[in-house]
Amino acid sequence: MSNVTSEARTLMDELRSFDKGWFFDLGHPLLNRVAESFVKAAGIGALQAVSREAYFTAVEGAGVDSGTLPELPGPKKRRFQDLRGENCKKSLEIMVKNTGKESFQWGLVAGVYSGLTYGLKEARGTHDWKNSAVAGAITGAALALTLEDTSHEQVVQCAITGAAISSAANLLSGIL
Repeated sequence: MSNVTSEARTLMDELRSFDKGWFFDLGHPLLNRVAESFVKAAGIGALQAVSREAYFTAVEGAGVDSGTLPELPGPKKRRFQDLRGENCKKSLEIMVKNTGKESFQWGLVAGVYSGLTYGLKEARGTHDWKNSAVAGAITGAALALTLEDTSHEQVVQCAITGAAISSAANLLSGIL
């Protein structure tokens, strides 16, 4: 019994240590920051994708008319495309593939943004809204390039949106 308790304490100590340092030690703070941001955001992206699919499955199972549900904007307005495979194995394969793609997109956004803000801070010697705007614009453009059938207008729109959101977050962080 005491052996189990000591193992539990060790695990709890490891979990507490995440607040003090990095998940990874890749030898450079920039690499550590990018890797940690990627992994955390990819996990959140996977949870978001699976929970969205679970929601739509539950709604369909309950027999709720989809016309009464509000439409979601953009490419995520419905479930994973082609989720209803010939069998459960095929459906699971499609869900894993689509969840992986969405996780990659979330991780890409977090890793690129985190790495750029860190790099710009080191290069310019300051962290301000300008760093956030540039990092947000580049991150938005990178995200747009992961979408299917990306147009020039979508890349520009995502870059502008990324710059605006990250600049606003930077400016509001001092207020809140």
